[in-house]
Amino acid sequence: MVRLLAEGVGTQRMGNQISSFQAFCVSTASRVGVGNIAGVAIAIVLGGPGAIFWMWIVAVVGSATGFVESTLAQIYKLPKGKWTFHGGPAYYIQNALHMPRLAKLFSVLLVITFALVYNSLQANTITLSLFSAFGWDRTITGVVVSLLLALVLCGGAHFVARVAEMLVPVMAGAYLLIAFVVIIMHLGQLPAVFALIVSNAFAPQAAVAGGFGACVMTGIKRGLFSNEAGEGSVPNAAATAFVTHPVKQGLIQAFGVYVDTLLICSASAALVLLTGVYEIGGQLTGIELIQHSLAIEVGKWAIIFIGVMIMMFAFSSLVGNYYYGEINLAFLTDSKMALYIFRAAVVAMTMFGSVASLPLVWNLADLFMAFLAATNLYAIFRLFPYAKIALDDYEKQRSRNYDADFDPHVLLNLDGVYAWGMEKEK
Repeated sequence: MVRLLAEGVGTQRMGNQISSFQAFCVSTASRVGVGNIAGVAIAIVLGGPGAIFWMWIVAVVGSATGFVESTLAQIYKLPKGKWTFHGGPAYYIQNALHMPRLAKLFSVLLVITFALVYNSLQANTITLSLFSAFGWDRTITGVVVSLLLALVLCGGAHFVARVAEMLVPVMAGAYLLIAFVVIIMHLGQLPAVFALIVSNAFAPQAAVAGGFGACVMTGIKRGLFSNEAGEGSVPNAAATAFVTHPVKQGLIQAFGVYVDTLLICSASAALVLLTGVYEIGGQLTGIELIQHSLAIEVGKWAIIFIGVMIMMFAFSSLVGNYYYGEINLAFLTDSKMALYIFRAAVVAMTMFGSVASLPLVWNLADLFMAFLAATNLYAIFRLFPYAKIALDDYEKQRSRNYDADFDPHVLLNLDGVYAWGMEKEK
């Protein structure tokens, strides 16, 4: 996975061609954000430390679903001009399963969930964190964030890919660095924290309302929101990459699940649990709990640091979420007017989320996430055999020290395959 991730970094690309690394960064821009910081804190407050264990379980299982959906997105992607592609669940549902109504339903759900609902949640966390850090009025901050997003959206989808490629490594590296410093400061307590997480996963503290069920469900919801495995969002970015074999993007995006949950979410959990300032069922939660925890450890400057970092995390997520929405809107219609209305709606929902209450935006996110995941999981369950055939072909070529090249004939069924040299034969 790591070797594949490095392919295309710093190399000259043809036209608007998107490399494996760019596709990974766009998907990570959406994954890495509020869920990794505020979501982890919320999970601990609502479900106790044991919720983190179930987030880890979701990551391990989710890496498999993430691999399948991204591999399928590559197999069934559509060419959209030279070196450019579109794809994702809507495309493989329609072209491989021949269920156009379900494909359109999925596209509508994804547009609403990511570009509108999730973006309102990201904006909510931005304004809360900056209010906590600087005392800035949430309404004014929301207006500024909305205007900045509107400017970025005018650059188009490929500009989005370039913005994400620059922002993601910087923001993830800086956040992990400060988390690592705090972990080193409490290194002796780390084994006890792991023991607390595992023990509470099966026997939650009495303060957890709902007990074991609440612990498990909280961990699952926050884990799925964080790494997006199975939701059908990441395949939209995976399909745009120019690769020689579909499995390459499948493996890279599976790796993204590990980076998101096992690395970044675990770092956030360590910050909360090592400082010990959390209270199960308490009022201090979300991004403000992370800021308060860091302030105790490294000083009040950490409140400002996290405020700036969450701005970077969440803003890149705003951009990545919009990217997914634009791809699925293109599946529904090629109307320019629809695109302009969509962009206006994204900016409007960003403004709405900036001033909305925390429980409202999170509840909306969980509701639409469930609808979206159910639709996509049905499709990848039906199409899983083709992802398995592609994986076997890739591993066979790699075992012979070949740089794997995909021949779609190995699938036996070429129905719905349009971007792998099959046009002339058809």
